[in-house]
Amino acid sequence: MAEISDSPSTSKPVEENTQSLTPQVDPKATRNTKPGIKRLIISVSVLVSFILGFPLLWKSIEIYRAPLPFDRIDSFSSQVEGNPLSFPCRFQVIFIGFEFKASHREVGAAITRKMLDLGRGGDCGGCGGNYSVAVAVERGDVGAFDFGGKLRGGDEDADEWVRSVVSEYGGGNAYSVVLVNEEGEVRSVVGKYRHAWIVGRVEEEEAVLRVAEIFVKVFVNGADEEGSVRSEFMPVGADGKIVLSFSLLNADPRDWIYDWNFREIDETLLQPVIEALQPLANISVESQVLYHTPKSSFSYWDDKHGSHIFTSKDLPFFVNSNEWHLDTSVAAGGRSKVLQLVVYIPSAKECPLQLKLPNGDISKTNGFISPMWGGVVVWNPQSCIKDLESKDPVRSTISPQDLRTLFEVLLGQLRQLLGLKSDNLYVGESGASILLGSERGFTEWELDVLSRKHICFNLLSCATTLGSLSRLVQSLPRMIIMDEIGKQVKFSLEAANFAQSNASIGIYDASAVSSRQSRSLAEDAFFHPSIMSISYYSFEHCFAIYSPFFLPVTMHVLLAALREWKRYKQENMKYLTVKTKAKVS
Repeated sequence: MAEISDSPSTSKPVEENTQSLTPQVDPKATRNTKPGIKRLIISVSVLVSFILGFPLLWKSIEIYRAPLPFDRIDSFSSQVEGNPLSFPCRFQVIFIGFEFKASHREVGAAITRKMLDLGRGGDCGGCGGNYSVAVAVERGDVGAFDFGGKLRGGDEDADEWVRSVVSEYGGGNAYSVVLVNEEGEVRSVVGKYRHAWIVGRVEEEEAVLRVAEIFVKVFVNGADEEGSVRSEFMPVGADGKIVLSFSLLNADPRDWIYDWNFREIDETLLQPVIEALQPLANISVESQVLYHTPKSSFSYWDDKHGSHIFTSKDLPFFVNSNEWHLDTSVAAGGRSKVLQLVVYIPSAKECPLQLKLPNGDISKTNGFISPMWGGVVVWNPQSCIKDLESKDPVRSTISPQDLRTLFEVLLGQLRQLLGLKSDNLYVGESGASILLGSERGFTEWELDVLSRKHICFNLLSCATTLGSLSRLVQSLPRMIIMDEIGKQVKFSLEAANFAQSNASIGIYDASAVSSRQSRSLAEDAFFHPSIMSISYYSFEHCFAIYSPFFLPVTMHVLLAALREWKRYKQENMKYLTVKTKAKVS
């Protein structure tokens, strides 16, 4: 019994000791299998796809910008604006019948000093003040008498004769003055080429003054008192085009209706003018006849002149913009300039209608101009009495003589719009000079003046436009710059360089064409349709648009990848710990 009863008491402590010796294993702290990397690969793949997709996204929102020559633009703008363009001008004087005690060089130096006193050397479009005068002296009273007799004849014949004389002295394209000292009244005439002549009894000092004044005031400045380029010097469009729109206005067709033979005038008078101005602008012509076009201003009857009068104070209200539908040009496109040249026929109740000048005289041309707009000429029919017996209005055509007279006035207005004198007389400090006209409407020296000033104005405009484009592009990094804009800027700079190089050697026609092209290309680049304001958003704007979507998603993907990487490291550490213990035991 004793053995039976003792056995349970002795076996129980042994079991308790055995359980206490066995280690307690935590399943969360150990891992018997290697952790899988499938979840890690998926998380990292999504993160890598986002990282690789960011350059594609950046490329998709990238703005294309063709490279522009900013350095060349800045250099060109500084050169044109800082150093006014000057042209080489050659001057030649031929003295006949003078007995100068000084040498030819001293006489030329005296004329040069006088020219510097009269001119503005720094004006753009001038000769730069670097005058060089060649002097030739023919002595003898007999020669002076022969020369003076030829020069006092008809001006047209004398003009051709002086041209041949100047060519014999090697004048060529030089501006020349032939001065003949003989008995008689002093007479000064400026020809239609590049020369002038003065005949009469002139003292040496007076001769120097007259020659210098003709050189500077007439040949260089174009008989213009201002003699400088204005901001709106010539009414030429930015694309180098001018549209001459001729309109015949019948104020009240119930009184009479007039028409004109415009095609004949176009062929005989306008085509030579267009050919003469071709280097300066691409000119096109159109015409129209309008009816029911009353003027906006009022007139009054003047018994002294026997006509209805409108004064210079009425000119701003003469053009009736509501009734005069002049802006119907089909030839003007883009940035072309339209010049309105209007012939106004008044109604019977205002006929005859005449313009009274501020000095009280009646205008000989009976017309006026509006700068950069055009000109108006009032034409009164020969008979201002309405035919009351006729029920229908009288239809007539303006006679060729009257039409030619009207268009001569209109061409004079065109000359004024271009910055030249409309009359044939220049009055200066030393006296008056007659200015001969040309059948082309513009003499050679006048075309030279227009070319110089037009070249200078075009280059200044080109430099200003390209400079504005350069500053605009650099201030807006998100602006689209197409390859066409880059080519236009490049070609504009090249044309400007050609204009400057041709101007430096006195080739005015080629320089005028190149300067016109440079301005047109600069304007085309600045107003290119691809430069849209909707594309001018900044980088901050782009970030504000895309960040609400991509930033939260990217943060979640990045945090998920980090969390999965951390989990994988922990699980792998558990597995390695268990594996190490198993090797030790």
